[in-house]
Amino acid sequence: MNGWLKVITASFLEVFWVIGLAHADEAWEWIATVIAIVICNVLLIQATSVLPTGTAYAVFVGLGTAGAVVSEILFFGEPFNIIKILLIVLLLVGVIGLKLVTDDQEKKEADEEWHGSL
Repeated sequence: MNGWLKVITASFLEVFWVIGLAHADEAWEWIATVIAIVICNVLLIQATSVLPTGTAYAVFVGLGTAGAVVSEILFFGEPFNIIKILLIVLLLVGVIGLKLVTDDQEKKEADEEWHGSL
């Protein structure tokens, strides 16, 4: 699995654990929430070994936030607010922009330079 796919998968799992923290009532729901937290963080850590950490984290948080807000509206009765949706769209535009301007080769070169100085 490449770095960006790990970030996207981790973001998807973030939505589940955020919802779990807000809505879990039974033991199995809490267990599923903890498992989602662990897998989410492992994937993000693995992704940052091949991607710039700041960009990967910004994409992770942006996608997770957007997913959590949309899920709350669709599944849990959160009131629809056009301003909130427009701000989420703006957040996603920023996340996509970060992804587009980040060069994977740039990260590899920085890693090689850092390891070479040891």
